[in-house]
Amino acid sequence: MNRTLRTITIGFLLAAFFTLSNAIYTLEEGMQAIVLQFGRPIGSTITEAGLHFKLPFIHEVRRFEKRLLVWDGDPNQIPTKGREFIWVDTTARWRIADAKKFLENVASEEGAQSRLNDILDSVVRDQVSSSELVELVRSATWEVPKEEALKDIPKEREAELKRAIARGREEITRTMLVEAQKIIPQYGIELVDLRIKRLDYVKSVREKVYERMISERKRIAAQFRSEGEGRSAEILGEMEKELRRIRSTAYRHVQEVQGKADASATRIYGTAYNKNPEFYAFHRTLESYKDNANQNSILILTTESDFYRYVKKAYSEKTVAKLE
Repeated sequence: MNRTLRTITIGFLLAAFFTLSNAIYTLEEGMQAIVLQFGRPIGSTITEAGLHFKLPFIHEVRRFEKRLLVWDGDPNQIPTKGREFIWVDTTARWRIADAKKFLENVASEEGAQSRLNDILDSVVRDQVSSSELVELVRSATWEVPKEEALKDIPKEREAELKRAIARGREEITRTMLVEAQKIIPQYGIELVDLRIKRLDYVKSVREKVYERMISERKRIAAQFRSEGEGRSAEILGEMEKELRRIRSTAYRHVQEVQGKADASATRIYGTAYNKNPEFYAFHRTLESYKDNANQNSILILTTESDFYRYVKKAYSEKTVAKLE
């Protein structure tokens, strides 16, 4: 009997434990919950974190995020107003504002993502196709470049750079957000932000743009090289001119120094030789003897020439000495 009573007691306690554990649930911070009774939501949304109670085995709890969630759309190929085909990649931030309505309409985050794909892709496509590419790329605060910044820009591109922006990327993005916010609340979703992550040309157009950019850079490089060669020739010309002037000045200075040196030497020689003119004449005659000693030439002179004056004199003195 005691054993049976013990078994019944343990069974009762286990049943009570399971019943109590099924009647209590925990809601984490950053989450919200809806209580379902036979698959239908009852009561208001529970947003306060902590322990909560429900009817065991009858009520079911569905939890949803209160925090911001991320939506990243697939890049789409969209034509602009000017018929340029571009890839547009967008992203958005959203939250579950009404959990009951969210559960009734989309049931889960996966369903919400699917619904956002349809709505946001449509809104983005409408706005991109009704806008010029330049407005999608530039901001409304775009300032026209100054004249010195446009000197290397081709004339056909200058008008495009000076073009005023009517809307700008920020306003287009705000318009996308406003249009989407008109549709999304019916699903219990609050759209917080919508942005364009990336804009890019499609491959065929991108290759043409790259080719145009390359040719434009080559043209600018050729212009720079031409200007550099002209400047180089100008610098070399100035350098050659300055070099000739320096050489001319140096040569004139050398000639002046040499002239002064020759004059000074002549003056010194004259002063020195004027002290004994006869010795000077004798010294110069000996030098002329040495300078005219050429084996390939014959010098014919008379015996009366002054060239042999000192030779004859020396010979006469030698003869007289022998006779004595």
